[in-house]
Amino acid sequence: MSAVFLWVVSPKETGRSRCPWSSSSSSVMNFIGRDGGGRRRNWVRCLNYSSGFSVLSSAVANPYRSSEEMVYDVVLKQAALVKDQRRLLDSGTSSEAMTNPTLLNEAYDRCGEVCAEYAKTFYLGTLLMTPQRQRAVWAIYVWCRRTDELVDGPNASHITPMALDRWEKRLNDLFEGRPYDMYDAALADTVSKFPVDIQPFKDMIEGMRLDLRKSRYMNFDELYLYCYYVAGTVGLMSVPVMGIAPDSKASTECVYNAALALGIANQLTNILRDVGEDARRGRIYLPQDELARSGLSEDDIFKGKVTEKWRNFMKGQIKRARMFFDEAEKGVTELNAASRWPVWASLLLYRQILDAIEANDYNNFTKRAYVGKVKKLASLPMAYARALVRPSKSLELRT
Repeated sequence: MSAVFLWVVSPKETGRSRCPWSSSSSSVMNFIGRDGGGRRRNWVRCLNYSSGFSVLSSAVANPYRSSEEMVYDVVLKQAALVKDQRRLLDSGTSSEAMTNPTLLNEAYDRCGEVCAEYAKTFYLGTLLMTPQRQRAVWAIYVWCRRTDELVDGPNASHITPMALDRWEKRLNDLFEGRPYDMYDAALADTVSKFPVDIQPFKDMIEGMRLDLRKSRYMNFDELYLYCYYVAGTVGLMSVPVMGIAPDSKASTECVYNAALALGIANQLTNILRDVGEDARRGRIYLPQDELARSGLSEDDIFKGKVTEKWRNFMKGQIKRARMFFDEAEKGVTELNAASRWPVWASLLLYRQILDAIEANDYNNFTKRAYVGKVKKLASLPMAYARALVRPSKSLELRT
């Protein structure tokens, strides 16, 4: 599945202080945490993956933590970096590409060209940002795209776990000021200027590793972690660059949580849109236990027939994705004013894919849900209007 480069966290209220706007977060957790009979499920299942999974390291101490709880630990760490404004790269180890202004400008320009070619709407939105933020977002976008293409690109069939290990080694070198090429140099410069931590980047690589060896997900807890790896991580990477509005009263953790919610929502939308395409590749990115409770099997997915059981199942999946979009909306306003428009545009456009699935009578086996150009253009003024809304004045002070 493709990683989504959009501002993205999740409604995470795992026994910690709640975000001031997240009174509805419990509805999301109640929805995804109940079995078919409406009983609250016990989130006691930790994933049976290899010990290399970075966000699962703390599970050794407590094997009963849900994926959401473990991801939230990463969120807290990233939020702390923003508060402290720590530098993650020692400028003394910078390569020539990072110290030569001409080469560095060329590196950022190349990143901008890639973003303009493959993410046109998002690229136009970035032009509203300050030049420094604009270039930093381009650099992050290019790294995410290159990472995603390792398993989804034209050479994906030749990618091995060793290749991903080499890519992670390259990432470590990049964060230590030793970029391998011009694109790396742009990102290395970015992480030296913004409080961006390496962990989300490593976690995205873990998502690529997961795609190499896993094609089924037993429950939503497993699927949530996958969505975090390939999309939620982007929010943790990009929030420090996009910035939080100076007059926002929301806590840094809450803004990150809203960012992660958008990433989860986007990836769930991707999954629901691409059911047929994924099935033809032998993959099913749907919770197996929920399929079973709906009276559906893998054979039903591979046959690709729209039945009443399938429609009912899809209604529940779409409802969950919309809940995450609802959570994400509450945090967009807290972003820096220059960053809100592209984020709102991305959110509104992606949310409409769910509407398109419904319009196709839930046939995501042979029909691809998409948003037409007219609807896309109509969404931009609406996104701009929402971007003008100032941050809430009633939220708790950021620390």
